[in-house]
Amino acid sequence: MSSLSRELVFLILQFLDEEKFKESVHKLEQESGFFFNMRYFEDMVTTGEWEEVEKYLSGFTKVDDNRYSMKIFFEIRKQKYLEALDKRDRAKAVDILVKDLKVFAAFNEELFKEITQLLTLDNFRDNEQLSKYGDTKSARGILLAELKKLIEANPLFRDKLQFPTLKNSRLRTLINQSLNWQHQLCKNPRPNPDIKTLFVDHSCGQPNGARAPSPVTNHLMGAVPKTGAFAPLGPHGPFQPTPAVLPTSLAGWMANPSPVPHPSASAGPIGLAAASNPGALLKRPRTPPTNNPAMDYQTADSEHVLKRSRPFGVSDEANNLPVTILPGVYANQSHGQSSYSTDDLPRNVVMTISPGSAVKSMDFHPVQQILLLGKQLIRERVGTNIGDAMIYELPSHERIAIRIFKAWDLAQCSAALQATLSNDYTASINRVVWSPDGTLFGVAYSKHLVHIYSYHGGDDLRNHLEIEAHAGSVNDLAFSYPNKQLCVVTCGEDRVIKVWDAVTGAKQHTFEGHEAPVYSVCPHHKESIQFIFSTATDGKIKAWLYDNMGSRVDYDAPGHSSTTMAYSADGTRLFSCGTNKEGDSYLVEWNESEGAVKRTYNGLGKRTIGVVQFDTTKNRFLATGDEFMVKFWDMDNVNLLISTDADGGLPASPSIRFNKEGILLAVSTNDNGIKILANSDGIRLLRTVESRTYDASRAASVALVKAPAIGTFGSSNITVGTSTGDRAAPVPAMVGLNNDSRSLADVKPRIVDELVEKSRIWKLTEINEASQCRSLRLPDNLTAMRVSRLIYTNSGLAILALSSNAVHKLWKWQRNDRTAIGKATASIVPQLWQPASGILMTNDISDTNPEDAVPCFALSKNDSYVMSASGGKISLFNMMTFKTMTTFMPPPPAATYLAFHPQDNNIIAIGMEDSSIQIYNVRVDEVKTKLKGHQKRITGLAFSHVLNVLVSSGADSQLCVWNTDGWERQASKFLQIPNGRAAAPLADTRVQFHLDQIHLLAVHETQIAIYEAPKLECLKQWVPREASGPITHAAYSCDSQSIYVSFEDGSVGVLTATNLRLRCRILPAAYLPPNPSLRVYPLVVAAHPSDPNQFALGLTDGGVHVLEPLESEGKWGTSPPTENGAGPSTTSGAAGSDQPQR
Repeated sequence: MSSLSRELVFLILQFLDEEKFKESVHKLEQESGFFFNMRYFEDMVTTGEWEEVEKYLSGFTKVDDNRYSMKIFFEIRKQKYLEALDKRDRAKAVDILVKDLKVFAAFNEELFKEITQLLTLDNFRDNEQLSKYGDTKSARGILLAELKKLIEANPLFRDKLQFPTLKNSRLRTLINQSLNWQHQLCKNPRPNPDIKTLFVDHSCGQPNGARAPSPVTNHLMGAVPKTGAFAPLGPHGPFQPTPAVLPTSLAGWMANPSPVPHPSASAGPIGLAAASNPGALLKRPRTPPTNNPAMDYQTADSEHVLKRSRPFGVSDEANNLPVTILPGVYANQSHGQSSYSTDDLPRNVVMTISPGSAVKSMDFHPVQQILLLGKQLIRERVGTNIGDAMIYELPSHERIAIRIFKAWDLAQCSAALQATLSNDYTASINRVVWSPDGTLFGVAYSKHLVHIYSYHGGDDLRNHLEIEAHAGSVNDLAFSYPNKQLCVVTCGEDRVIKVWDAVTGAKQHTFEGHEAPVYSVCPHHKESIQFIFSTATDGKIKAWLYDNMGSRVDYDAPGHSSTTMAYSADGTRLFSCGTNKEGDSYLVEWNESEGAVKRTYNGLGKRTIGVVQFDTTKNRFLATGDEFMVKFWDMDNVNLLISTDADGGLPASPSIRFNKEGILLAVSTNDNGIKILANSDGIRLLRTVESRTYDASRAASVALVKAPAIGTFGSSNITVGTSTGDRAAPVPAMVGLNNDSRSLADVKPRIVDELVEKSRIWKLTEINEASQCRSLRLPDNLTAMRVSRLIYTNSGLAILALSSNAVHKLWKWQRNDRTAIGKATASIVPQLWQPASGILMTNDISDTNPEDAVPCFALSKNDSYVMSASGGKISLFNMMTFKTMTTFMPPPPAATYLAFHPQDNNIIAIGMEDSSIQIYNVRVDEVKTKLKGHQKRITGLAFSHVLNVLVSSGADSQLCVWNTDGWERQASKFLQIPNGRAAAPLADTRVQFHLDQIHLLAVHETQIAIYEAPKLECLKQWVPREASGPITHAAYSCDSQSIYVSFEDGSVGVLTATNLRLRCRILPAAYLPPNPSLRVYPLVVAAHPSDPNQFALGLTDGGVHVLEPLESEGKWGTSPPTENGAGPSTTSGAAGSDQPQR
């Protein structure tokens, strides 16, 4: 249902409520599922109308939807059961037990047995867990409090608990406005017209009896002055003046808390015990009283932090500040001074370092004198988007340590994380940060984990803690000192903030209350009170003490933006900076005593993607990365002070970070590098450090770093299947494949002899050097993120990619003398194309983390539109203007695969995360039918216009055939997983039809297979050697004579489609620059629509490569010997394989 239709339902609900149609109101609430009326629900629970309670709930959730829903239904049915026992109505209790509670036995059989045993007791209160059960009224009150917390925490009720703010009789007002508009367009408008009906458009009677022209069809008619108006239909006449909405004053961060508490809502295991009484929570004070010195709050002990001498006048007081407050405190300075000039800002580019991929987060090491021989070495912590973390020594430009993403103890990880990593063993870094004393640093990953490392100087970096902190992405991380102990504060996609002991990794606090993913955390203290600010992607700001009493404030960030908060170095001034979904950015200073915005800084540009980065320094300056430059403000002046483009080459939203003294500034660049900017003091510092002579021990340390990077730091650095040794290993193994050791027992001996003779002559073509093929990495000045989907346009003139951050990129080849037909080629560099408006095609991501979403898109036959989704709503984009034409189908469930109907572009098949397939008509915004047959999410869809079928594939490794006339399922079959191979729990299965529209290519991480539709008879199967790693993707060439297959080791195989024999293998060295520290491989393959020998690869590092054979070769290798009778129509079970046939 469109958003306007949804709003119409709300207007109807308001109308029904005003007209006292109470039953109709609640029936529409339930049937639409748009608004959960908590007051109505409370009344039903209080009066014990259990059947109506469950009936109303059924419009919003079902028992098995999620753990919150399960516990909601369990608590209701348990209460109903206990009330029957309390009334000594055993027959009714048995009926409830059998009909209502038995469903939970499958989840907790012991609990069900214990509930059953209550029937044997004269008074169920004799059970220890129910001994405190009071009377029915109090029990229902306690139950209601528990149910409200569960409902508020349940994601299925998100955005359904708040009725939109409407003026009274809004629907009547709109009708009156419409009538007035119609009356204005009458040729002979009458004063005080009498309205008789709403069923047809109004028209004042004409002298000749004719009706006035319809305002819809008469486009040339101008506005006519109104001479009369209709009497109002209801209490509000047309065009009622709308009073201005006054902004609610933020009445103090800590002094005046939100009147609505945010207690932690637990959806833990269902249990027998009665729900805990929330009254105690509400009676406790929500803010620390300022007049009660006896109240004991957790404090930080400034002497607990390691005291160290600091140059440049850094005071001891700064030692107490959390690590998110980077700059040091300069002696004898306050923010009332104006002794600074723009020369104090680091704006001179002094060096560039090259981590090799896009930088996501940076943090300078605190300046200290504990490094080797007291030499003052500046170290910077850098995180990149492919999950590796590095430490650089700036004076020497040397990388002295690296850590590549890998779960240290996968067996101890949750099943959800293991499943995620088995499908994609990569993760990006969201945040890196040093502890205040520089002995530890933390890394927050996009997949569940936080790693804490201990740093011992030089290249001595050791694993300290691995914490599975959150479900999904860990969005931010900071260090703090509550209760005199160093802690790690994390927040994540699961809307939770957690506090961990930095020594043991034990969880100390969990803060719940946000209704959207938590974007950032900012721990701080005021006098003896320690607290944490948190911000969410919906623009909400909350504050928490280190207890379990919920948030102390609940306010909106300016523009409802995703916001980062930070204090000035002396901890006295609070700032925030963020960007909302509309691209508006806000940099503000807060008045902490009032909780209101004190000043808003001017000069931030409109953004198309991402969130603006900012930092503070010297208690005086603010800086942001915005509009391809770094912008600076004086804290006391709202106008932009100065900006620098750092000699060019910056992305639209560069990451920035000051060092502690504010004399150095790190800025990310377009080419995946980092520029170091400095002022005069910074330049002098770097020259001083660089000119010093390194002693022998330091030189030995550096020599180790210059050795192969992955081998230097031990096994903890090696990602599965990606060491230099691993990459070299497949080469001899693949050469040995072609001695044809397959079992051919079902073939006549004479044919075996012929094949053996031919195999002595034929040899697999291997391409392992750039000079052996034509390859081109497409230019890209946008943020480099993992390429999730890739396709050539049907014209063959362009390539469209969808990145993991939900952004589309389109490359076009221009027609010229060398490309007279304008075809894509590896010989000509194309243009990364954008419309003049500069907008990007960016998918809706709702509250999901794009890194964890399953992106999908489909291109219309005329290349005019692309349908796309990245875990949020499905978007329809215009390929010429990049404008979003419409969005529809908000999750859950999210779309995971899209396919246009071959005969009707208005019909699309949508594979869903919940394993269903929806056949959707775009023109009428209607789901025609829903197909169910898979057990896991849909990962592939393919239409055959010859057979009139749709073939679907899922993460359950199953293929299904659906007739497109009546949408009945005709056949289904599970893939034959090779012996000795274990498929990942959510391994993708892709499908693509051969040109003949009968034979079907099935792609799985363990195999390539050819099936014949519609019966799904498996004709051939090819299993690669394990040395190549899993298959990541595969596609037919445009003539269906070849199959391009990509592997996790970075190689690409070219198979002959008729017999599934490998004829050419392209090794990573042929198209990737050597870089042993980076694990880069293709995630997706796309074949050119008219050139059978051209294909493109989408890589994990965000790159897109086009590959073609040398012009002198003309094709990829030579075909291997053909087996007798091989071909697409073969019915034999013999299969060409990369290993001996089973």
